[in-house]
Amino acid sequence: MRVLGLDPGTRVMGFGVIETNGGEPRVLDCGCLRLSSKDAFPERLRKIYAEVCRIVETYRPDEFAIENLFYAKNPKVAIKMGHARGVAIVAAVNHRIPAAEYSPREIKLSVAGNGAASKEQVQRMVGHLLHLRELPEPFDVSDALAVALCHFHRRSSVI
Repeated sequence: MRVLGLDPGTRVMGFGVIETNGGEPRVLDCGCLRLSSKDAFPERLRKIYAEVCRIVETYRPDEFAIENLFYAKNPKVAIKMGHARGVAIVAAVNHRIPAAEYSPREIKLSVAGNGAASKEQVQRMVGHLLHLRELPEPFDVSDALAVALCHFHRRSSVI
């Protein structure tokens, strides 16, 4: 099974592609798309859509997982984040890839065993679980890999 995990953002979007063939998952690719705040918001959304399509077409994931919208004090931030998530989800489902959403607490619990884990704890556990030589940076990347791992763990427990 191959999973694309995404940590959505309007300025930085982290992604991680993991694969397993019955054994432990391994990273195929990970990174982040950095978006300029100088670009108009619709242009940033277009870039998010294009990047998710590129990743999907390159790695052909079987499934897609994304972090649910978290609580935001600023309604404008929440609305923009919702747009970014929506564009990424549409890019995946347009390629006929099933999409799943997980709360930040569920992701942290799945990866670190603590729903209130810090970003550093999640980063270290992602590195450990995926046997990485270096910790994935920035946190957007480790968060995206954590989303993919959470989905893998949920699917593995169902199968």
